[in-house]
Amino acid sequence: MRSRTLGPNSDSTDRSRLAGLRVFAVEDESIVAMQLEDILCDLGCDLVDLAMRLQKALDRLAEEPVIEAAVLDVNIAGEKVYPVAERLRERGVPIVFATGYGRGGLQPEWQDCEVIQKPYTEAQIADALVRALDAAPIHDRVNAQG
Repeated sequence: MRSRTLGPNSDSTDRSRLAGLRVFAVEDESIVAMQLEDILCDLGCDLVDLAMRLQKALDRLAEEPVIEAAVLDVNIAGEKVYPVAERLRERGVPIVFATGYGRGGLQPEWQDCEVIQKPYTEAQIADALVRALDAAPIHDRVNAQG
């Protein structure tokens, strides 16, 4: 499905879809994590949690019933984030991977997910989230809510 690119002059209806969106994030670099938190807040998203370690992310997923989208760094303190991504996929949660390696840094089974390359901008995060939501089947979005 084709999506418009969000930028400074973006259609506000695209960004309005992100208002209140419950987003789970995993990012191990403090400065990048703070930037991501600010971006999600500015977009009107409800940040469920921002985990900086793989085990914390897995624990938090077990506790949180409602996650509507996720932004995941691929490499978390030397570990791959794929166990978290697998649990999110099982729940039908749309995933955006953030990585310094671009799409080539993803394992083949994750190539269908949205990917943004670091460093990223607010517009790139917004655009990727909208595309991920558009690509998620309606029933999967309902399942993402537990």
